[in-house]
Amino acid sequence: MDFTISPRIEDFRARIARFVEDELLPLEEDRTNFDPHENIRLDVLEALREKARAEGLWCLQLKEETGGQGFGKVGMAVCYEEMNRSIFGPVVFNSAAPDDGNMMVLEQVATDPQKKRWLQPIVQGNVRSAFVMTEPHPGSGSDPGGMMLTTAQKKNDRYIVRGRKWFITGAEESDHFILVARTSDDPRKGLTAFLHGKDEPGFRIERRIPIMGPEEHGGHCEIVYEDMEIPAENVLMEEGDGLKLTQIRLGPARLTHCMRWLGLAKRCVEIANTYAHERFAFGERLSDRESIKLMLGDLAMQIEVGRILVMKAAWALDQGSFARKEVSMAKVHVANLLHQAADTAIQINGARGYSKDTVLEWIYRYARQARLVDGADEVHKMVLERTLAKEGRDFWKWEPGPERQPPLMT
Repeated sequence: MDFTISPRIEDFRARIARFVEDELLPLEEDRTNFDPHENIRLDVLEALREKARAEGLWCLQLKEETGGQGFGKVGMAVCYEEMNRSIFGPVVFNSAAPDDGNMMVLEQVATDPQKKRWLQPIVQGNVRSAFVMTEPHPGSGSDPGGMMLTTAQKKNDRYIVRGRKWFITGAEESDHFILVARTSDDPRKGLTAFLHGKDEPGFRIERRIPIMGPEEHGGHCEIVYEDMEIPAENVLMEEGDGLKLTQIRLGPARLTHCMRWLGLAKRCVEIANTYAHERFAFGERLSDRESIKLMLGDLAMQIEVGRILVMKAAWALDQGSFARKEVSMAKVHVANLLHQAADTAIQINGARGYSKDTVLEWIYRYARQARLVDGADEVHKMVLERTLAKEGRDFWKWEPGPERQPPLMT
């Protein structure tokens, strides 16, 4: 197995690391750079985005002809982890959810006219976007195919949409929306995906839902569709392909969350380790205590386990697989790891960690959602059990590749 990365990926990783160190980390120390929802202020963000564009650190995940750098998922994993050393990192490089997943799926499945109208403005950073799927009870959550209540009824060359969605990330700041709605009762082909703008009649944001932690730009909103009309040309893929589109989008999107969360987990260890080496209590340095060594050693190991899981899933996606079980394993492990890393770092920092003098409390509140977004832990574990029941011992099989010569021993 080859765990090396290409010189090009390493070059981008190093440049991102320098950008984060020089441009982003200093901003976190000044609360005036935060907006009221504890994200980076939009005017500050735009100036940094211009710098990232100028340095070629923009939309690494997209093909060069789309406006990106043509990185595969493995290259993304390396760079996304580095980006999220800062809590502001991903959005600066146009690699934050939900735009990140929306751009990748539009690049993959949209028609050329749709890409020009709906994708390119997101790529250029002129608009934000949202993915509109989740509904209030008893509507769809992790089971969109069986539970979706929002309907899109075809009338001549248009679809009439009625329904309610909620926890739609980024909606308040978004101009472009990917909507999934029911067009028939077929269990596999009953959903369809649509594109629409924020100013369409019959569409409104009911409220921005208050949450425990800091928020992405545009928050998490409840949306109402009241006979909104969408032209048939705005259907993504074909009528009935909505479930397929969600599968194409959500696997890579879940994994990019994990890539970014690894960066935050490493940041927690960094803050904890620095403080432990600087702090003396009862005549000795904190870092010399066995209990602290065990905490930090375990976190280092769990982060490396997470990186290996993410890399295996990234590699599988690059090979053309949906990588369902690989993504699910990474999602469960890294989501829990992020919470553990923030909690441990706060414990080591004591009252300082619980205060806003560091970003640890920010990460801690943010981390709790990780075990819920894009499928709760329990859903992914059920996916893994179903796969195990189907594959048996082949659940753990290695995929054979071409014959390779063993390295020479010296």
